[in-house]
Amino acid sequence: QVQLVESGGRLVQAGGSLRLSCAASGRTFSRFTMGWFRRAPGKEREFVAAISWTWSSNTTYYADSVKGRFTISRDNAKNTVYLQMSSLKPEDTAVYFCAADSIATMNPNEYDFWGQGTQVTVSS
Repeated sequence: QVQLVESGGRLVQAGGSLRLSCAASGRTFSRFTMGWFRRAPGKEREFVAAISWTWSSNTTYYADSVKGRFTISRDNAKNTVYLQMSSLKPEDTAVYFCAADSIATMNPNEYDFWGQGTQVTVSS
């Protein structure tokens, strides 16, 4: 089992920045692909970013809508994954979820472990 707890969500003005954190506990964190997803009101859950685990380096993946604005990173010593968000737009408003899986994937249905989510609201 892996337990995930997100934090850092809040109200921010358009153009601002925010960093989300996801603290993991349980099984070996460093060997999991960690993903961020979001669900906006009235919309389906969508992929935001992911960072996979390899022996030599981490590979990152981004949705086109956030590429160049968001950065995913991980600190294996702290069992934490981060999502640095900048140039935020009102359309980034959503509940952001952290997830973990043993394979590198952008498909939310393949992730085994999920956090409860943290609300990000971007005002115009």
